[in-house]
Amino acid sequence: MRRLPPLTAIEAFVQVARLGSVKAAAEELALSSPALSRRVQALERFIGKQLFERRHQAMKLNAEGERLLGLIAPALDSMSDAIEGMTSGVELLRLRLGTPALFATQRLLPHLGALRAMHPQLHLDIDTGGHGMSRLGDGLDAAIVLARDIDTLLYGRRLDRNRIRLVGARHLVEGPNAITRPEQLDGMTVMVHRDMADSFEIWRDALGLQIEPVAIDLFDSGSLLLEAAAQGVGIAFMLDSHVIRRDDPRIATLFEPVVKSPYSYWFVCRPRALEQRPVKLFHDWMIGTIELED
Repeated sequence: MRRLPPLTAIEAFVQVARLGSVKAAAEELALSSPALSRRVQALERFIGKQLFERRHQAMKLNAEGERLLGLIAPALDSMSDAIEGMTSGVELLRLRLGTPALFATQRLLPHLGALRAMHPQLHLDIDTGGHGMSRLGDGLDAAIVLARDIDTLLYGRRLDRNRIRLVGARHLVEGPNAITRPEQLDGMTVMVHRDMADSFEIWRDALGLQIEPVAIDLFDSGSLLLEAAAQGVGIAFMLDSHVIRRDDPRIATLFEPVVKSPYSYWFVCRPRALEQRPVKLFHDWMIGTIELED
């Protein structure tokens, strides 16, 4: 039997390749950054070639790294399928789904009862940890992500189209000092989701405004973004598909959403994953459900 590098070194290489960052990969594997770097270096010594272009805050695959990832990715998928087949019960189908927490709360969980009634054998492991696209095939079977577009190497199905919705504390839109004109946002704090980081600029430029916020704060959770808006921390730039409860006394929409957003929710997976029954069942159910909602 030919000698192989440690699987832990291969795992470290794949995670850094997909996430582009030693820090992010180390967090994903519950390792320190130095420990993960040593594993990558061990693989490079084993192969006898550098696999990454090392930059200050990032690591990018070089040509040799791209070649290696392309060669081992199918084998890793086959290993995952084999382990899944050995550990899954005959009657139980399990889907490892990545999804933003706000989407799960507002648009997925309310329908899971219907999904269970339609496919009682299908069970979901829901992961809200982020980096959905980069973790496909490596911890996730499929993911729901916020994005402008999808990598052409992946299967992607757009779930909605949106306009930009501004959300703030209710006292900002009611009373004698209410914000009634976009120009009044000049000098205020703007809050955006990290996956839609340029939403404010898109909205401002579409309306032809000459305003500047005091700061643009980034959040990696839509739920926290809504809560921060409710607490009066700033004005949240969200999507009109995000549910803003009219009976919530703390929060309200500012102006009518009129500017189209380039961002959408997408269902994504590797193309071959659609051949797996759990992914196929969930995909078909979700597309039907979202179309009914729209």
